[in-house]
Amino acid sequence: MSIIMKGADVAKSIKEELVKEVEALKEKGITPCLSIIRVGERSDDLSYERGARKRMEMTGIQCRVTALPKDVSQEEFEQTFSRINEDSDVHGILLLRPLPKSLDEGPVRAMIHPNKDVDGMSPVNMAKVFSGDETGFAPCTAQAVMEILRYYGVMPRGKRITILGRSMVVGRPLAMSLLKADGTVTLCHTRTEELAQECNKAQILVAAAGKARMVTEDMVGENAVVIDVGINVDEDGGLCGDVDFEAVKNKAAYISPVPGGVGSVTSSVLAKHVVKSAKGFCKMLAQNSSIW
Repeated sequence: MSIIMKGADVAKSIKEELVKEVEALKEKGITPCLSIIRVGERSDDLSYERGARKRMEMTGIQCRVTALPKDVSQEEFEQTFSRINEDSDVHGILLLRPLPKSLDEGPVRAMIHPNKDVDGMSPVNMAKVFSGDETGFAPCTAQAVMEILRYYGVMPRGKRITILGRSMVVGRPLAMSLLKADGTVTLCHTRTEELAQECNKAQILVAAAGKARMVTEDMVGENAVVIDVGINVDEDGGLCGDVDFEAVKNKAAYISPVPGGVGSVTSSVLAKHVVKSAKGFCKMLAQNSSIW
């Protein structure tokens, strides 16, 4: 029987440390602050926003939400983003994506201050992730996978690791983090030839392709560690991951569920990044300098 890797347990361990760090910052007169920017009212955006706000409140982080209409102009969108980016009271900015097709996120990705880019969307932070520079911010979902592995004592060093999915949000940055941890990483996608065999070789398998239950029992090796990053809606309207959980759970040594797995940790990583940014701001104030 697999050990179920519950995100709530990981999130709780992160929260306990963050509460102490936030209290220490407040004693110095700094309240960590996250600004969420949402365009439109997509149900998944609203759900993530609620989770993020709740997580910030639980750790003592201030959370502001700027909601823009779906038909907002590019000019107004950029002006709003710029105003928040220049606000010295804001330590982290989370732009809920994907944006409506009428908007180009390129200008704001280039605009955002790297120290406020707590979800790793700026070219500066992505370059840091790919170069192994830990002063930057990796995308929260990719970092959440690393937090889960760490909490459950799964060491990537020397392990054969397969990541199914090559996005810049999860697959690629996660591959860089696992390589830095001395894992032997294979990056696959839905067009990889002999995909089942590639996945089956893995001691650690991360599914992040965005296709409901595509990872079947034959794709998972005996006693593998399976991390399911996917969030999909099945034919019955319920949430499910990229892994066929019921078919795989008795074959894997460890497996993360959906819901209740990686997604539960992502908002905790977001909070961790906001606190890291606020601590950097505090340090710069002490040096009479500026990072914004």
